[in-house]
Amino acid sequence: MAKKQTSKQTGSVQNLFREWLHSFKDVKFQFVTGVLSVALSVMMFVAYLSFFFTGAADKSRFDIPFGEFFTDSEVKVENWMGKLGAFMADVMFNRWFGVASVGMVFILFLGGMRLLGARFLPLRKSLIHTFVLMLWLSISLAFVFVSRVDDQYLMLGGAHGYYVSNWMIALMGYTGLTIFLLVSLIIYLAVSFDGFINWFKGLFRRKMANESLVSNSVPEKHDESVLVEEGEPDDYDEESASEPDMSSLVANEPEIDQQFFSYTRSVTPEIPVEHRDEFENRLGDDNFRVEVAPLMDADVDLGDVNAGEPLSDYDETQELSSYRFPELELLDEHHSDSGEVSNEELLANKERIVRTLEDYKISIASIKATIGPTVTLYEIVPAPGVRISKIKNLEDDIALSLSALGIRIIAPIPGKGTIGIEVPNSEPMVVSMRDIIASKKYQTAKYDLPIAFGKTISNETFVLDLAKAPHMLVAGATGQGKSVGLNAIITSLLYKKHPSQLKFVLVDPKKVELNIYSQLERHFLAKMPDEEEPIITDVQRVVSTLNSLTVEMDSRYDLLKQAQVRNIKEYNHKFVKRQLNPERGHRFLPYIVVIIDEFADLIMTAGKEVELPIARIAQLARAVGIHMIIATQRPSTNIITGVIKANFPTRVAFKVASMIDSRTILDSPGANQLIGRGDMLISQGSDLVRVQCAFVDTPEVEKIVEFIGSQRAYPSAMLLPEYVGASSEGSEPGEVDLSKRDSMFEEAARIVVANQSGSTSLIQRRFSIGYNRAGRIMDQLEAAGVVGPFEGSKARQVLVQDEAHLERLFSAMR
Repeated sequence: MAKKQTSKQTGSVQNLFREWLHSFKDVKFQFVTGVLSVALSVMMFVAYLSFFFTGAADKSRFDIPFGEFFTDSEVKVENWMGKLGAFMADVMFNRWFGVASVGMVFILFLGGMRLLGARFLPLRKSLIHTFVLMLWLSISLAFVFVSRVDDQYLMLGGAHGYYVSNWMIALMGYTGLTIFLLVSLIIYLAVSFDGFINWFKGLFRRKMANESLVSNSVPEKHDESVLVEEGEPDDYDEESASEPDMSSLVANEPEIDQQFFSYTRSVTPEIPVEHRDEFENRLGDDNFRVEVAPLMDADVDLGDVNAGEPLSDYDETQELSSYRFPELELLDEHHSDSGEVSNEELLANKERIVRTLEDYKISIASIKATIGPTVTLYEIVPAPGVRISKIKNLEDDIALSLSALGIRIIAPIPGKGTIGIEVPNSEPMVVSMRDIIASKKYQTAKYDLPIAFGKTISNETFVLDLAKAPHMLVAGATGQGKSVGLNAIITSLLYKKHPSQLKFVLVDPKKVELNIYSQLERHFLAKMPDEEEPIITDVQRVVSTLNSLTVEMDSRYDLLKQAQVRNIKEYNHKFVKRQLNPERGHRFLPYIVVIIDEFADLIMTAGKEVELPIARIAQLARAVGIHMIIATQRPSTNIITGVIKANFPTRVAFKVASMIDSRTILDSPGANQLIGRGDMLISQGSDLVRVQCAFVDTPEVEKIVEFIGSQRAYPSAMLLPEYVGASSEGSEPGEVDLSKRDSMFEEAARIVVANQSGSTSLIQRRFSIGYNRAGRIMDQLEAAGVVGPFEGSKARQVLVQDEAHLERLFSAMR
């Protein structure tokens, strides 16, 4: 009884603590707290500054009793902030940390500005550095400027520094304390600042080099050894980071013999470890035992993983070397008030399932439950001789007995000898994007394009590699989480990739869904040269952009062919190792992710003009790093055609209205039985995985975009090649006026003759010009007799064999 009462009290304390934390998320509360914090920091700064000039005059006032000091109006002080400022400055300077107490002003100001939305310094690191420096400066100033407590009005090290330094002097002497302070400062700088170690080593190296140059007695061989040593890599740059063993967080429970029903709970972060034993005891009875599963994921420090592995030779991130990946603090915690399945609900569902099966003469050997964030999976082992089809046909009867919406039967579960019955939880849990980004599985993923969708039924973070997908179809009814799913995809990529490694082409016919990412134009977006808006909304511009991507795809395949590699990963590896010459047109190729929202609107408006380039990109672009994600809320056969389905093997289905829509998306039923609000099925072939999509709200996306957009960027967005139709490529030579030749005509002709290859993309790469201008130059070369006519995808035949013949041709034209 006492134990139950204690658990209730603990639960009430936890609820109060959650409500207190929840109040910090209120916008008004944050604003008011921020204003008060900034105002207090300004008042403290003025009081501290005044204390340096008026502290001597006010010192005698502090001998007055505390109550009389504040209540007696006859007591006057010289401090600019009055009695409160004088008292506050005296406490901080003389009784606490001395001059180092100014750090408290900085902390209050930084915290207040963060609550008001200004993010100019990382909060957590700034707090740590400030507190460490306050302690160190307090001791150091008290040690250097030795003074007694009552000798003067201002103690530079404060009472804290005075007493600690005296204790340390008695412990290790003056010399020992001097060494301790210097060594502690060096260690702090080495741990906090990456470049300090190299700078510190460079002091000795430069001294040795200078001595070797000045001294004539040092042999030549010694100079060579010094130079060789300088060129060697620093051992200090090699750090081995080991992942913590998270299994110690939750004790594995011993296996318990089950008479009939076993239960597996996948523990979520909301269940405190110290209360899991109590949770198990409350559930246990003779026929129903609890088996607590360990945590699937553990939070890791985001800053240690995002940076990625440094490239050995060429560094594509060098132009934006100061780029900082988004911080985890930009994402909010989204936890529902309860999110737990009660013991009564588990037992009742178990009894109803068993009773319904018994009514139809179906015997089962055992049943096990696994609680997920949205649904609970009951795994049934049928008795020998029971046909699976009999259980599968009872889907509606089980749903009726459970009075639940969205019962889904998996018969059998792939890779297991069981039948699964997915029952929605009465109170589904909200999966926060912050938890997914901080999970160990996402942080340690070695994928080229990692996408973290959410959590599976067993509370395991679900991460897939878009580079291997390689294209994705996202469909679902209106209001079921499709837009949040797209935001989760983009967010998970932004947290992992550098702007030099990834570019987005965003198509949004609705003009409002993806417009929030327009601030990333000069970091992560790609567009055509003449495009004003970074987010493509006009249908005709969509057609031109998709065709431009096909030109980019063909250009990349030409580069892969010249480099004699099969895919973008091998090509970039060669480029990083400096095995490819940029003067021959080679460049580092970033991944391009094309996201098309409201695909149905494009098909209805443009039809085949849109479908054909999409199909061509989907068929060929995987090897060159161009991947496509299309989303629609109308999963009908005239929108998701056979051509689209054949080239989009990875499909994500949110809740749909009918089984026909589910079969259109996934080629199987199931999406019509989802419960909505981010509940989805992901197909990567034959298997279906049920995932609760991570929730990322619009204000969180705005904070991420603002954080990235406020940093130094490229001069412009990545420019895609201009697209001209086949009619322009195949124009009649007689229509070209050679008297109005392009200024680059002769240089282009020399390059074509030297390479014995005539293609528009070659001229475009060599001169860094648009596709339209390069096409006009190629038409002029054809009219002049330098190259042959257009031959489709093949390069034009070069009719001039050497430069001597070409010069004679130029002379005749002049």
